[in-house]
Amino acid sequence: MKIATYNVNGVNGRLPVLLRWLKEAEPDVVCLQELKSPDERFPAAAIEAAGFGAIWHGQKSWNGVAILARGAEPIETRRGLPGDRDDLHSRYIEAAVEGIIIGCLYLPNGNPAPGPKFDYKLKWLERFAAHAKELLATDLPVILAGDYNVMPTEMDVYKPERWVDDALFRPEVRDAYRKIIEQGWTDAVRKLHPDERIYTFWDYLRNAYGRDAGLRIDHLLVAPAIAGRLKAAGVDRHVRGWEKSSDHAPTWIVLRS
Repeated sequence: MKIATYNVNGVNGRLPVLLRWLKEAEPDVVCLQELKSPDERFPAAAIEAAGFGAIWHGQKSWNGVAILARGAEPIETRRGLPGDRDDLHSRYIEAAVEGIIIGCLYLPNGNPAPGPKFDYKLKWLERFAAHAKELLATDLPVILAGDYNVMPTEMDVYKPERWVDDALFRPEVRDAYRKIIEQGWTDAVRKLHPDERIYTFWDYLRNAYGRDAGLRIDHLLVAPAIAGRLKAAGVDRHVRGWEKSSDHAPTWIVLRS
């Protein structure tokens, strides 16, 4: 079973890229972020024609998350992250697919830091950590996949000294991510590639992709109930080089049956 996460940076504008990658990679489950589309404009027909059922939580111009399942309909279990009724951002959706609970998230960027956006990011991380802990307590097979906007270690960022004050790399954010991992989650890509510099995002500016000046901010966290099934993990970095591609590349894991 192949599960992927992909920040598409606009699902309608980059639909040809998404469909091309779906055909090439043949994932079983896909978590999408930054749809930048209201619910009624989500390209459900095109995705269905490609062989995928879908649920989505959209928002005009900003945010938005979706879960796709090849040849199946995801069974929605949650829409929105609990803990703040006033938070109207479309950043979290959850579904059951083939016996696995899939949480798809788009964690706030948080810049500039310090400031209100950074405070919102830290509060969102607190809420996410609480929900992640509740999911672990079920002992179910769970995967939390998405754009975390967190670079966990210096190995996950090109020239880390340039990012010390950025909201994606500040100590408070990295510490919050570490505490989530310590609940018992496995960072699947890092688990299978412990010593490699692997990036999932390259800025559009300064020829970042050509220079491989990237960041690893897209993660798949795997619960103990399913961690033993990890077989492979990687990044389809070549997709970032396609014309009109997102600044992220699809990141994926493969589970043994």
